[in-house]
Amino acid sequence: MPVSTVAALQIGALPGGKADTLAQILAYEDQIQRSGAHLVVMPEALLGGYPKGESFGTQLGYRLPEGREAFARYFANAIDVPGPETEALAGMSARTGASLVLGVIERSGSTLYCT
Repeated sequence: MPVSTVAALQIGALPGGKADTLAQILAYEDQIQRSGAHLVVMPEALLGGYPKGESFGTQLGYRLPEGREAFARYFANAIDVPGPETEALAGMSARTGASLVLGVIERSGSTLYCT
């Protein structure tokens, strides 16, 4: 029976945004390659940032300006699929021979409207 090595990369989104978080992921390339992992699993919403505890300044009936700004930052950190981040991850996957599984906040052609 063939043996497969599975690894968990338990890291979180960085406050600096998706570019910093992507750099953090890519920094593990050598370790992934040395481990011989065939599959690397990472947390949900790693790229784009999980908005845990964020209310985006809303209360029943209105939205505060601070909430609009918070949502604009959140939207700006969403990624396009396909896009530069997925291309970088695909390259890392090809170089390491490992399949990567991670959650992203996908922009998916959305347009941001803050009114």
